[in-house]
Formats: sequence, C-alpha cells, structure tokens
Amino acid sequence: MRLQSNSVVPHRSPEPTQIPRHIFVTGGVVSSLGKGLTASSLGHLLRARGLSVKMQKLDPYINVDPGTMNPFQHGEVFVTADGTEADLDIGHYERFLDIELSGAANATTGQVYSRVIARERRGEYLGDTVQVIPHIVDEIKARMRAQATPEEGEAPDIIITEIGGTVGDIESLPFLEAARQVRQDLGRENVFFLHVSLVPFIPTSGELKTKPTQHSVAELRGLGIQPDAIVCRTDRELPEGVKRKIAMMCDVDLEAVVTCQDAPSIYEIPRVLHGEGLDAYVVRRLGVPFRDVDWSDWDRVLTQVREPKHAVEIAVVGKYVDLPDAYLSVIEALKAGGFAHSAKVEIRWVPSDECDSAAGAEAALGGVDGVLVPGGFGVRGVEGKLGALRWAREGRVPTLGICLGLQCMVIEYARNVLGIQEANSSEFDPDTTEPVVATMEEQREFVEGEGDLGGTMRLGDYPAVLVEGSVVAEAYGSGVATERHRHRYEVGNAYRQRLEEAGLHASGVSPDRELVEYVELSREAHPFYVGTQAHPEFRSRPARPHPLFAGLIGAALEARKVEA
Repeated sequence: MRLQSNSVVPHRSPEPTQIPRHIFVTGGVVSSLGKGLTASSLGHLLRARGLSVKMQKLDPYINVDPGTMNPFQHGEVFVTADGTEADLDIGHYERFLDIELSGAANATTGQVYSRVIARERRGEYLGDTVQVIPHIVDEIKARMRAQATPEEGEAPDIIITEIGGTVGDIESLPFLEAARQVRQDLGRENVFFLHVSLVPFIPTSGELKTKPTQHSVAELRGLGIQPDAIVCRTDRELPEGVKRKIAMMCDVDLEAVVTCQDAPSIYEIPRVLHGEGLDAYVVRRLGVPFRDVDWSDWDRVLTQVREPKHAVEIAVVGKYVDLPDAYLSVIEALKAGGFAHSAKVEIRWVPSDECDSAAGAEAALGGVDGVLVPGGFGVRGVEGKLGALRWAREGRVPTLGICLGLQCMVIEYARNVLGIQEANSSEFDPDTTEPVVATMEEQREFVEGEGDLGGTMRLGDYPAVLVEGSVVAEAYGSGVATERHRHRYEVGNAYRQRLEEAGLHASGVSPDRELVEYVELSREAHPFYVGTQAHPEFRSRPARPHPLFAGLIGAALEARKVEA
C-alpha cells in the first residue's frame, strides 16, 4: 500500500519546467536550527503544489559516510533503498515528501576528496595541479546536479540541497563556493538561496536581536551569495518592525522574511511556513507552474498529533538512549504507528544495562504497554536486552525487535526455552560453542579484522517471503515484504528447526530460504512478539504508518483494554 500525495486544487495546469530549478538551504549563527526540517517542510509544500522534488544533504565531514561514526556523535545512520548509509536528515526528507531517495541524496567531503584523488592517480587531470578550485568544487557541483539527469525516470522540477554546518565554518567553504557557481552556471532565475538563521530574545533587555542574522548574512554575502529568503528561527512571533529591519539590512523582500517559531510538533512546520507564504514566494521567484494546496491529507496527520483519543507508553530498550537522535526513525515510526490508532505514543527511554537482571527489568519496564528493542552493534548492553525480552515474553507484553532486537530474541529463546545456556552471537563471543547467530560467511574476513569495516554489511532493500497466516503476513497484508537492511549477522541455520519446534517461528525468510528475516511467537502464545532483521522504521511515513509499528501499538492498546 502507498501513501497518496496531498490532494491539490488546480491553480493552473502544470507544465514541465525547462531545467530542474535548484534551492540551496544554508544555516547561520548556530548549528541545530532545523535546516533539515525547514528543507523537508518546503519540499513537502512544493510537492503538494504539484511539483516533483528531489532532496540532498551535503555533509562537510571527512568521513566517507556516517556508517562508522559513533551514534552519540552523529545520531542515527539512515539507509536508503539502494543501500547507502546516509545522514539522518535523509530520513526527514523521505518522511515529509513520501519519496524514496538514492545515494545521490547524500554527499560528504570524504566522498568528494576520495573521488578527486582517485581520478588524479589515474591521470585523468592530465598533469594539472589538483586544487580546491576548480577540481574539488567541480566534483561538488557534479554531485549537486546528479539528480537533475537521473539514469532512470524523469528529471525533477526542483532539487533542494541542504548544506551542512554553519556559514563561516572552514569545512563548508567549498560547498558554498560550488553553490555560488551553480547559480552562475544555471542563471540566477533558476537558483534560490534560503538562509535559516537565529533571532534570539534577550530577556534582560526584553528585545529580539537581529544582529546575529545580519552578521550571518554579511558572511554569506562575503562569499558571493545573496540569500533570496531568510527563515528566522525564534521562540516567539516576530513583530512587523523586526521583519522590516531584517529585510532592509539583509537586502531581501519583506515577504521573504519568514518567521519559524518553535512548534509543538515537527509536523506543524509545513503549516507554519505555508502560513508565512514561503512556498508561494519560492514558486513565483523560480517561475515554475504550481497549484494551490489542499491540506486534507496532512491535516489528518495534524489531527492525530493534536487530538489523540488514546495514549500508550512504549519502552525503547537500547544503549544509545542518552541521545534520542540515535533512534530518530524508530521514534517517528512509533509516533506514526500511534497515528494509525489515534493514539499518542509516550516513549520510556530504558538503558539496556538496567535490565540485565529480572529485578532490574521489572523496575525499568514495569507498567509499560509495549517494548521495542532497536538495532545496534557490539556486546555492550546485550545482556540487558536479553533480560528485557525475557521480561516481555514471559509477561506477554507486546514487543517488536529490530535487527539486533531479532538476534537477541533468538539468543534469549535459545537460552531460556531450549535450554542452550551457551547460546550467543559470534559478534559478542567469537569463541561461542553455540552460535545461534553468526556472521555471513562472505563477511567473515571483515569481522575478523582482515578488511575495512565501512560498507561491508547487508545494506538496502531485500525481499522476504512471509508465511501464510503469520502475524507478519497479516500485518503487511501480503505474502512478500521488501525492507531495508543494515547488519552483518544472521540466525544460524543449524538451530532453525529446534527454535521452530519450540515455538519461535521463522515467519519470513529470504526467497532462497537461506536467511531468516522475521521471527514471531504464535498469537496463542503471545499477543504480539515479532522480530525482523530489517529496519522497517526507514519506510514509515506520518500519513502511512508502517504495519509492524501500527501492529505493535494496536496490540499495546488491546492489552491495555484487556487489563482494564
């Protein structure tokens, strides 16, 4: 099933644009202002106006991708359908626009320099001295425009590119120069610069201060870029006088100064920006055909956000819970699962170490309506995840295990139901005598330290065949499911029959039946106890909740009703 895009009321019949227009989103003053959410919301509005939109994030860090980065530093690693490990903002883009993006949606300094150095080694520059300008900048420009000429399908009407970091950062300078040159190459009428800046309120003086924004724009103009519009992040409404001052001092139209006040939900932001007229200004400035927005679909989402009829509490048991961004897509998928049942989902963050004993699990999890064990790597916290799963399994608390969560379900069941006390994963104990979870053979050399860790996993879309009549088949409403993956370890085939006979069913397998993709307990044994090797959270959408998350929330609501 697919989410239908926002219905629209024709303003005038759209005609194909001659070349894809480009919108660059930059940030000033401080980081974490919400450039990604601003870009996503604008993309949503342009899609709702009948335009095809692609999005892109340019990250100035030297890592090739975030795949080997600590979640405490970088947050979640988002995975695209084609198997690219990408920045978490790509997840915002996909959720807000309900589109699937490719690896072209994320580029890093590491990728750019790796490509340029490889070309230099092959002699492709014919002896030239390789420099930031033109060689690095040209490579960045090529990546900026890659989605304008896709190998398959039609070119989009609009490409929105978010440039990571803050104006003034040394790392961002080549990306900003490349963006400036793209405007020169395509013509000023085909490129739009949107600057997101902070307008702080100083309590001691009781004033909103525009000077930080003025300095940020001055820095941007010093690099040869004049913003076309400014989104002002603030905790309160901007008076007309403040907007006029920003417009005058930063040389933008008054209607191009947009207030983006803190909102109670990220899903309110498209409404906020539309109310400020940003999308209307952009389509007029770029000269693209457009339609008027009909908000019926998105307003249904907002109704669920603002007026839920029920509430459930779900425990997320993980080892990165001190930084919720490490589980960003999981949290948004849980919220969307709640939308499917008009329920508000409250998250109880549970460090997995707290659940490594029965008493600890009861203290940490007592009273929750459901449990979710997300993915992760490494042995730290695993015993606590096993303890949490045993507590949920024996207490018949609805549970969903994702990736490592499925692997822990298998280990816990093997130990406590099959009685295999040494059951383990070769990831956690390479010398285990009972590897109920083990590495894929083709990846063994990497896990044993004989190769690079980057890009060595089962990544991206893989199909699974679902067992007829199973919980997962009923949830999906299909006998086949395709989900995105990010893992190295699989359920040991030598143990599959014993697990099946003991009641933990392999309810979804790869088409060749070699790999276990889903496990579950029967409905008679447990109201909802499902694990998947995949990361279904990456396919969840606000208006199209993922069936497994909707299933978890539905089971949690049903269990609460039974208890009542």
